[in-house]
Amino acid sequence: MIRDSQIPIASPALAKRFARRLAVVYGAVFGLTGISLPYFPVWLKAVGVDVWWIGIITAMPALTRFTVLPFITGFAERHRLLRQAIVVLASLTSFGFLIVGQFHQPLPILLLFILTACVWTPIIPMVDGYALKGVSQYGFDYGPVRLWGSAAFVIGALACGLLVDIVSATRVIWVMAAMALTGALMSLRLQPLAAIPASGPQPPAAVLLRNPGFLAIIFTSALVQGSHATLYSFASIAWQQAGLGGVTVSLLWSLGVVAEIVVFAISPRFTWSPVILVALGAASAMLRWVLTAQQLPLPLLALIQTSHGLTFGLTQVGVVGLLLRHVPAHIMASAQGYLVAATGIVMSSATIASGPLYARYGEGAYYVMSAMALSGGCLILSARRRLAAPDQTVQPQSVASGG
Repeated sequence: MIRDSQIPIASPALAKRFARRLAVVYGAVFGLTGISLPYFPVWLKAVGVDVWWIGIITAMPALTRFTVLPFITGFAERHRLLRQAIVVLASLTSFGFLIVGQFHQPLPILLLFILTACVWTPIIPMVDGYALKGVSQYGFDYGPVRLWGSAAFVIGALACGLLVDIVSATRVIWVMAAMALTGALMSLRLQPLAAIPASGPQPPAAVLLRNPGFLAIIFTSALVQGSHATLYSFASIAWQQAGLGGVTVSLLWSLGVVAEIVVFAISPRFTWSPVILVALGAASAMLRWVLTAQQLPLPLLALIQTSHGLTFGLTQVGVVGLLLRHVPAHIMASAQGYLVAATGIVMSSATIASGPLYARYGEGAYYVMSAMALSGGCLILSARRRLAAPDQTVQPQSVASGG
């Protein structure tokens, strides 16, 4: 097994190949998300699972993000095995979906999906950690590479929407398994990162958890991204109940992700500070959920969906900018693990709460999501002075990368 410390610093041509292969992997892992996010709840409903159970089951990935995920990402980073771990976890995820698809009762689905989520949820933060190590090493822009994940999300959602209109929704689970396996195969082509000799001591990842600025970053992101919980769990169901077909539902999801792609594509031109970008994302989310709580006609609903470029995309770009400023490259994957863990705490709580909230208040549940986004915006603005300059607790300039 070749470890990254054995790989010399890459040439510009190697850096371009690195970015291209990374873009393909982003496409594969987010293609799975594009299928599962809108249509896993639909599959659950199609096999007879009650909405209360749907809320609990769909909360499991978020729950594993703050329990199992940090340990897996930390282990892989400490042993410089990010690439190998991505391959193994994607393969196990595919097997997990195959097993989940054999059952139609809520309890066995829940138990098996918990195990599947344990190996599924670390994949994206590991890919993100690998990507940000590459950004730190090669200096390419994150947004134009990351947008291929969003593009794959659109393609996956649209293709699955067509499938649901043609065949039974009970078959969607097999498409998820196949896409997870595709991610494993594509990740085999990821190349090692070169090791950068450290010019000073390398602080452990745990030092981040004693850094108030870092905590403000991850919990702001958790609140804003976690405010999407009701949308992710019940939007497709609500839209289908309103009489919209599978293709229309997929187009609504795709509109938001197309807007997200645009934001990622133009992100290198942004001149505002990352703190302002995150605050704007939070404000957009607060307004979005207030409007989504209304009974909107389809054209206006489609317009509101395009704000996903701000509520998710702009927030993501701002958070990545803050991480690059404040986190050393050699613990970037662990930082991503902490970020996803914080998001998991908030997202799982919000997703579980969305079940009874949606059952009782319908789309009025979005008012709670709006309050979460407002809290995130207030938190990042309260920390803006601390985040105005690179953090002095962990110095990004004196680190080694590997993954």
